[in-house]
Formats: sequence, structure tokens, C-alpha cells
Amino acid sequence: MGLLTEQPLLLLLCVFFFTILGFFPSVITDADYTNLVYKGCADQKFEDPTGIYSQNLNSLFDSLTSQSAQKAFSTRTSGDGQNAITGWYQCRGDLTNNQCYDCVSRIPKMENKLCGKAIAARVQLSGCYLRYEVAGFKQVSDTELLYKVCGSIKASGAGFEQKRDSAFDMMEDGVKSGSSLFYTGTYQSVYVLGQCEGDLATDDCGDCVKSAVQKVTSDCGDSISGQIYLHKCYISYSYYPNGVPNDSLPSSSSSGTEKQHTQRTVAIAVGGIAALGFLIVCLLFARSAMKKRGGKHGY
Repeated sequence: MGLLTEQPLLLLLCVFFFTILGFFPSVITDADYTNLVYKGCADQKFEDPTGIYSQNLNSLFDSLTSQSAQKAFSTRTSGDGQNAITGWYQCRGDLTNNQCYDCVSRIPKMENKLCGKAIAARVQLSGCYLRYEVAGFKQVSDTELLYKVCGSIKASGAGFEQKRDSAFDMMEDGVKSGSSLFYTGTYQSVYVLGQCEGDLATDDCGDCVKSAVQKVTSDCGDSISGQIYLHKCYISYSYYPNGVPNDSLPSSSSSGTEKQHTQRTVAIAVGGIAALGFLIVCLLFARSAMKKRGGKHGY
């Protein structure tokens, strides 16, 4: 093959390998923690002729988003007196700081689109939520029901309720034993997750989760899955008759951590192979270019 046709081909291969290097990490690290679960919007809207509420709300969003890159929970207030707006965010206990920021930073635009100028709003994603309310907004109890969903499939065979209830007992103890008020675990084919808002005391967290368990037990019955979101905590469970698959667990569990490490190893291996291929192709391209230049100068 002549140099004139060889060089464009090598250049094309360089571009291909460079694209591969950028493609694989995005495939490996895609996550579902930014999926929308539910929204809650107050019926009353801002009366904002001077724009002060909008200014305070934007400032609040900026502050909360900035904090989410450093910790999993925070609350902030923007403005003074009757113009004050208080906001909270919280990320799921198994997310990294970068994932927390990625999750929280998506919500302000979503809240504006979903709730407009509501005086209070909450948007819950799979991995985080953000909520705000104006000064004087009516308070609700910690265990106020915000959202629930029960799976349509019913458990068959004996033993489901005992396994589920035992898993719930583990979760109730688990959220109180750690500093993050977060717990995930499995008990005989039942996977559970529980989390409380970061400003709750451990006993209050346990009481909130216990209320969520009672609610999901009465409302979801023998459904093999369910989620309950209360004002200050939420829980979810899933029953797998054939055993909990590894790809159903978040990275906080041992199985999920093993999967995450495996994915990282694959990403490193693929990236290394692609990088080596990229280097070889570029060296061939440089060698070909030097040969062509040497030919022109009679070397």
C-alpha cells in the first residue's frame, strides 16, 4: 500500500482508538441514581413582583449544589425574615461525593420545570433528593407519607413474610447502628434499604423506619417489592425467590462492591489495551510520515 493511502488510514485508526478511550469509561460508569422517583409541589405559587424570591431560591440552589460535592446531607437558608427560603438535600449513603454532586446538581432545573414557582417543592431521584420551603410553610410530621409503590407481583409459597419481616428487623437495627443513618442488606432472598434524613437522631431514625415498615407491610401485603417514602425517611425491599442477583445490589453491599471493583478492573484493562493500540498506531503514523519526508529530501 502506498504512503498516500496508508497515512489517511493510519490517521483514521488513531481517531478510532482515541474515541474508544473516551467511550469505554462512560459505558462502565453509567448509573441509574439520577432516575426520577417522584415530585411533590405545593399548590401555592410565589408572588414575586420584585424578584426577591427567585433570587433567594437560585442562591439556595447554588449553595446546596456546591455542598453536595463535599458531603451527603446539608441544609441551608437563603434570605431573611419572610423572604427566607430553607432547603435540604440528601444523597443515598452508598454514593461517592462525585456521584452525590452529579445527582443533586440535576435537580434545580428539574424542580423549576416540574413545580414552577411553588413555594415548596421536593424532587426525589433514585440516589438523592432536594427540597425547599419558604418561611412559615406548614410543617408536617416526620412520618408523613409522601409516596409509595407496591410491586404488582405477589409472593407465592410459604415463608415470604417471615423472611421479609426478619430483613426489616435487620434494617431497623442497621440504620441506628451506623453514623450515616443508612443501611442495606439481605436476608434469605430479601434485599432491603433504609435511610433517614441526616439531621435525625438515631432513635428518631429508628422510629421513622419502623413507621415506614408498618406502612409498607400493611399497604403492600405480599407484594414481592415495595417502596415507602416518609417525610424524614424511606425504605425499599425486593424479594428474589431464587436468590438476590449481584446486579440488583448497590455498591454499598459486599456483592455490589465486588461488582464495582470488577467493573473498575475491566475498565482499566480495556483502557490499557486501547491506549497501547493508540500508541502503536500513532507510532506507525509518525514512522510513515518520516519515511515520506525522508524520501522527498533524498535520505
